[in-house]
Amino acid sequence: MNKIFKALNDPTRREILERLKSSELTAGEIAEAFNITRPSISHHLDILKQAGLVSSRREGQFIKYTIETTALEDALQWFITLLNMDT
Repeated sequence: MNKIFKALNDPTRREILERLKSSELTAGEIAEAFNITRPSISHHLDILKQAGLVSSRREGQFIKYTIETTALEDALQWFITLLNMDT
């Protein structure tokens, strides 16, 4: 779970997740929305992948990235159990 929190701590990574919410995208398509280098975008995507927040698949010469909600659902469930401790 620490990897999830580390990944979500960065505003660029949160924005990447927002963009992936509506469709799968290549790293190049993601990079177009930011004023940072493509290697930086790749670094952010790698952190998101390590946290289980995105997955990737090869389509020809491109790698397409997709948001993965399972890790977020697990984190949300953890928060809910904390909230229910007072009841």
